[in-house]
Amino acid sequence: MSVKHALLSLLEQEPMYGYQLRQEFETRTGGTWPLNVGQVYTTLTRLERDGLVEPAGHDGASGQEGDTQTQVRYRLTDAGRDEVATWFTTPVTRTQPARDELAIKLALAVTVPGVDVGTLIQRQRSASMQALQDYTRLKRRAGGEQERADLAWGLVLDSLVFAAEAEIRWLDHCEARLRRAAREEVR
Repeated sequence: MSVKHALLSLLEQEPMYGYQLRQEFETRTGGTWPLNVGQVYTTLTRLERDGLVEPAGHDGASGQEGDTQTQVRYRLTDAGRDEVATWFTTPVTRTQPARDELAIKLALAVTVPGVDVGTLIQRQRSASMQALQDYTRLKRRAGGEQERADLAWGLVLDSLVFAAEAEIRWLDHCEARLRRAAREEVR
C-alpha cells in the first residue's frame, strides 16, 4: 500500500492535519489498514521535502494527550496534484507480488519433516471461512444507499470478500495437489 499516495489523494480535497489524514484514511478504508500517526507525520515530512505538499498554516491545537501544541495543516502543491493524477491513472503493477505469509508457510510446510500440512490447510480454511462470513455480515449491514465514505468502505469489503474466497479456492487446490502428490509417491 502506498501511504504516500493515499495521503496525497486525501489532501486533494482540502488541507488537513496529520491526525485528520489518519482518521480520514481509516474512515474510508473501514480501519482495515490502520495507520500509525507517526507514520503519517514521517510521510508528510518526506512529501514536504519532495515538494509535493506544503504547510497551509499553523494552529494551536490539542494533541492526543490533551497537550496544547502547534499543528501544521498541509496542502498539495501543483507537483503533488500531478503526482496524485499520475497515481490514479497508472495501473498497480504485479511484478513484485506482496509477501503472502500463508503461501510462504505452506511452501515451507511441505518441505519440513513432521508438519501435518493437511491439518494446516484445514485450520486455515476454517479461519478463512470465518473471515469470509464476518466480511459478508459487514457488507449486509453496510448495504443500502451509501455516502462516499461508505462506498469506499464497501469497495474495501468487496476486496476482502473476494480475497477470502480466492484463498479458500487456493487452499482447496493445494489440498488436491497434495493428495495427487501422495498418490504418485505410492506408485
